[in-house]
Amino acid sequence: MNDKQIKNISKFLSLVLRHKPETIGIELDDQGWVSTEELLDKLSNKNKQISMDELIEVVDKNNKKRFSFNEDKSMIRASQGHSLKLDLGYSPVEPPEFLYHGTATRFLDGIKKTGLEKRNRHQVHLSLELGTAKSVGQRHGKAIILTVRSKEMHEAGFKFYVSANDVWLTDAVPTTYIDFPE
Repeated sequence: MNDKQIKNISKFLSLVLRHKPETIGIELDDQGWVSTEELLDKLSNKNKQISMDELIEVVDKNNKKRFSFNEDKSMIRASQGHSLKLDLGYSPVEPPEFLYHGTATRFLDGIKKTGLEKRNRHQVHLSLELGTAKSVGQRHGKAIILTVRSKEMHEAGFKFYVSANDVWLTDAVPTTYIDFPE
């Protein structure tokens, strides 16, 4: 498959595994998993036929590592970013001193008022690397990077998790823990 095909399949998988499984008639379990065989069958019924080898290629080559298989590849799920209520089974972990959030400058005034909110997502997404945060922010307009004092938040009782694709997750980030660029 070429990069464009992989990207198109990845986008469609994001829709059905993160937001609207009913689009192809699948049901995710409480942790977001669905049978790989059922997914492929339902995709085929919607004229989105791909083979198991192609699905493995999409999962392996997805630059954001959005999807993961269980050990024997009989089940698949999105790693994070769900708008559905799920328990992804991630255990709380101690974060580093700082994490980063990339956003667009047009959202800055709202963030200064309310902090970072999960909105229609399962949790707020944070990055360990500045480059990743910048890349995320650029998807929405002129990028700006916010520094989150995550260790301080953790010490105040906030919980942090790390997804299978190394995205840091938390329920909210109050403005008092955000360093805004000058």
